[in-house]
Amino acid sequence: MNEPIIPVKPFEPIAAEAAPSGDQWIAQVKWDGVRMLTYGSESGVRLFNRRLNERTFHYPELARPADYCRAKQFILDGEIIAFDKSKPSFREIMKRDGARNPSSIERAIQETPVAYMVFDVLAIDGEWVTERPLRERRKWLSDLLIPGPVVQAVPDYPDGSQLLEAMNAHRMEGIVCKKLESTYGIGAKDGRWLKIKVFRDLYAVVGGAIVEGGVVRSLLLGLYDDSETAKIGSKLVYIGRAGMGKLTGQQSEELRKIVAPLERSSMPFSEKPDKYREAIWLDPRLAVKVQYMEWTPTGTMRHPVLQAIAPHENPTTCTFKQL
Repeated sequence: MNEPIIPVKPFEPIAAEAAPSGDQWIAQVKWDGVRMLTYGSESGVRLFNRRLNERTFHYPELARPADYCRAKQFILDGEIIAFDKSKPSFREIMKRDGARNPSSIERAIQETPVAYMVFDVLAIDGEWVTERPLRERRKWLSDLLIPGPVVQAVPDYPDGSQLLEAMNAHRMEGIVCKKLESTYGIGAKDGRWLKIKVFRDLYAVVGGAIVEGGVVRSLLLGLYDDSETAKIGSKLVYIGRAGMGKLTGQQSEELRKIVAPLERSSMPFSEKPDKYREAIWLDPRLAVKVQYMEWTPTGTMRHPVLQAIAPHENPTTCTFKQL
């Protein structure tokens, strides 16, 4: 694709706690992948992610536009995903997105196959369709797309609550709900699209804290590496750093008073956490409830957020057995 391309930023959903109801909404699976806009023409394809970084080199499976789209020119919006056993995995797609040379790409094609899940179309044969309602864009996308092993259209579901329950049961990322009459806001982020994520929770041990200006900004958390209740000398494994989340300013201030008597000079974790030089170490005698999405390749929680202090929870019961 030799003609100049000025990539655009995709439309983003805003976070919501519950799926909206009514026939003016559709729900779709929120794929745990990499957002990608595909610019196709008779001369080839170029791919750009949400930050406008080009990724054409990384996904040669999409290099032949005629294999999956009937339009001569088009801009498609979707997510590129890779699977870990039976479900999409952000960890796996990062293996592909992080490849940097031809040999690693060739190897990754075999080791980490991908699929492009398409959910919108922005332009068809030189004409922008972003001002047309989603209802029409979805119909055009259905007519244009040629489904295959690598490219698929994202299906629509009428009941967002039921779809969210299914995503929770299958440990998927969540759902996106979209108004059928919504236009596509290039670079926008508003309530025409809503994302509802599936979160998990656990009880973790506080082993350190980041304190700024006398206020606790985040907690360094761990789990004991015993399958049963931990014993003295058990291995405390670092699992991530959680922000204050739902705690109010007053609760954060109270937390500083709680952790002050727990300060110690030595690190309680079996391995050094990231940014450990900024931390104060604490005796592992306090437990908290934390919410997170999934585990990262390095064994830490993805998007951890503190939900509550759990003073009555015995820290020695905070083991990996919870998982």
